[in-house]
Amino acid sequence: MGMAKESIDDRELQLKIDAYSDMLFKLSFLRLRNVQDAEDVVQEVFYQYLKKPQVFQSPEHEKAWFLKVTLNGCRKVWRSAWKRHQSPWPSDGQEADSSPLDVADREADTDGRDLQPEERFFRQEADRRVLEAVLGLPEKYRDVIHLFYYEELSVKEIARVTGRGTSTVTSQLTRGRELLRKSLKEEYDFG
Repeated sequence: MGMAKESIDDRELQLKIDAYSDMLFKLSFLRLRNVQDAEDVVQEVFYQYLKKPQVFQSPEHEKAWFLKVTLNGCRKVWRSAWKRHQSPWPSDGQEADSSPLDVADREADTDGRDLQPEERFFRQEADRRVLEAVLGLPEKYRDVIHLFYYEELSVKEIARVTGRGTSTVTSQLTRGRELLRKSLKEEYDFG
């Protein structure tokens, strides 16, 4: 990807961790559906960064490198025989409501005003339903939906990170949206 640097100081590493750890954890959790595995993947990504520091051509190149290494780490976890035979959901007593994907800033509306408790409840419930629908998508759609909507990457950036063609990413986004729409419509269709 780039030329290796001599070494990374603690301050530089902390800046990278601050910048990327939440994003990488969310992507890993969305892929693996297990908090411990997601944390392990993120640690491995930063270990890889420390072991062989990169010189990035741009902030976009840096972000793409971290995302690609994370996706590769998730693939490695799923390839292990042990993981293929386990349930994908956390079994250590964690409830779905304690999902690490909950966003702390949900309590303030986009215009900055505080939400009433009822509004906050309904918004969190809607967010939970959308997240469940995204988690229910096949992996190839789940990846592109997450990278496009949650990480705000362009189709071109998603293609580069995932190694897929831009037309493939576009069609997977379209199909993923259709599946989400259908899934969420069925959930609210009571008649």
